[in-house]
Amino acid sequence: MAMDVVDYEIKGAEMQYVEVELDPGEAAIGEAGSLMFMDAGIGMDTVFGDGSASQGGGFFGKLLGAGKRLVTGESLFTTVYTNQASAKQRVAFAAPYPGKILAMDLKQLGGTLICQRDAFLCAARGVALGIAFQRKLSVGFFGGEGFIMQRLDGDGLAFVHAGGSIAKRQLQPGQTLLVDTGCVVAYTQETNFEIQYVGKIKTALFGGEGLFFARLTGPGTVWLQSLPFSRLASRVFAAAPQGGGGRREEAGLGGLIPAGGVLGGILGGDDE
Repeated sequence: MAMDVVDYEIKGAEMQYVEVELDPGEAAIGEAGSLMFMDAGIGMDTVFGDGSASQGGGFFGKLLGAGKRLVTGESLFTTVYTNQASAKQRVAFAAPYPGKILAMDLKQLGGTLICQRDAFLCAARGVALGIAFQRKLSVGFFGGEGFIMQRLDGDGLAFVHAGGSIAKRQLQPGQTLLVDTGCVVAYTQETNFEIQYVGKIKTALFGGEGLFFARLTGPGTVWLQSLPFSRLASRVFAAAPQGGGGRREEAGLGGLIPAGGVLGGILGGDDE
């Protein structure tokens, strides 16, 4: 399958979305749940895996591609958006949480990009989505978010999403960068990725940064995010009421206060 060449525009600031312009017959693939809007001339088709030419071999080839996506924690299915009209049409994909959308030209990156499992947003038709297992057992056992990553192959555009602000680092041969494992968004295939223990028991137990770093060694290009979704989710969970928020409704305007009210609840002993 020939790689579709698409035009695009990334819009927004903290909550971005990308508009992809498709010529007649062109198509884009999108992660499940990422669609924002599309023109009426675009048709949707849900397929196993990513629908790329790499999933040959009929049904079993498609099943294998879908299985790879399942291993990375993504949906078995991908949606293909095809321009079925005679004029240009647009389709937009939205980021799932605050951050930035990065346009990755796989042709300029050597044809392959390794990224976090939940980073992929959409791509031009023809980009193959696979998995990248880390080679070393230490990464497998302790890598956390860096253990199983997505592999994007092709020579077209792919769009990935990162949380917070983005830092792009160009590593020279032998140059090493130590990063929190969740902050690694993507890196080029020639970059060496390992897991390194923080080094001291006290730091590991009380430092609050986890037991391990991602050790990235050049040559290669690395993209980092300041706010991994896992970090955001843990902060939200820690700040949320752990008792179910039973009294929250009473404080709102129009909320229904049960018989006995707040005082009754205190006297009843359920607000310790």
